[in-house]
Amino acid sequence: MSSPDRLVYMANQIGTFFRSQGHDKAVPGIADHIKKFWDPRMKRAIFAHLEAGGAGLEPNVLEALTALKQTASLPEAH
Repeated sequence: MSSPDRLVYMANQIGTFFRSQGHDKAVPGIADHIKKFWDPRMKRAIFAHLEAGGAGLEPNVLEALTALKQTASLPEAH
């Protein structure tokens, strides 16, 4: 599994990619990408980081993760 710093970096890179689409398209685009391509362990780790304050996350990424966390159903960790 990736460290929180690495996950923050990766999430912010996704945010950078979507930034040119403007806020209204970027936020759902970021959430959709993470939902589709991050494995459950990565999502659990970034959600835990989010709950701890989300340090280092860019605003669009923070908003996307907050929305995704509300709708995500992840299998329990083993």
